[in-house]
Amino acid sequence: MPEGDTAWLTAHRLDQALAGRVVTTFDLRVPELATSDLTGETVIEVLARGKHLLTRFDGGLTLHSHLRMDGSWYLARTGGPPPRKHPEHMVRARVGNEEWTATGFRVHDLRIVTRQGEDSLVGHLGPDLLGPDWDPDRAVANLLADPDLAIGEALLDQRLLAGVGNMYKAEVLFVERVHPWTRVGEVADLHALVTTAQRLLRVNRDHPEQSTTGIPGRGREHWVFERGGQPCLRCRTPVRRADQGEPPRARGTYWCPTCQPDRRHD
Repeated sequence: MPEGDTAWLTAHRLDQALAGRVVTTFDLRVPELATSDLTGETVIEVLARGKHLLTRFDGGLTLHSHLRMDGSWYLARTGGPPPRKHPEHMVRARVGNEEWTATGFRVHDLRIVTRQGEDSLVGHLGPDLLGPDWDPDRAVANLLADPDLAIGEALLDQRLLAGVGNMYKAEVLFVERVHPWTRVGEVADLHALVTTAQRLLRVNRDHPEQSTTGIPGRGREHWVFERGGQPCLRCRTPVRRADQGEPPRARGTYWCPTCQPDRRHD
């Protein structure tokens, strides 16, 4: 699942290709927007808000999209070979100019709203870890609103802080030596935890590769994420995996029982 740094990098690359240029291609392949046409307008900017992407046009409208589990945007030179990442039937959107064409494969939640209407789509989000509104104090206060919630679930709630996905959740908790089922109110230093989350996303935002360990070598990019049963890179204890959360939103959670001891029954 794309996380906040992937959304940020996608928006950054789209912004470089589309911003300041007149739209010559605009094609949305969802029934309710199939007749929408913003050709002739100029893209002002493309930005990420948490995991949401907002493409703003000079006429006052915004195209909203979300990557969710399987969405992606690819760029290609206009008139050149199209991206071959996915077949044509997966295309949901195309926005292009004389130089570049952006193709959205399986992108979700396509909407066209006014600039003022953006709040109806992203106004519920907490402070964005990679945005200008990042505020660690507000993020901590949001987390503490439900002190009995497991921290592993709380970090994924985009209403509390926006940008953390399942991978960063596992890695942040490992770095801070916090067990995933620790209640929010029992985490020793929430400020350190959210600061670590912001730091890890920040160091990964400028490139598609994601590494939280800094250790070179394939299979060593992450401390615990997707390493269930393998030895912890720090202490060699086998990493554990279990589902966390209520179905259908339960997510696979990874942790080291030695580095992240469960203190709920101490």
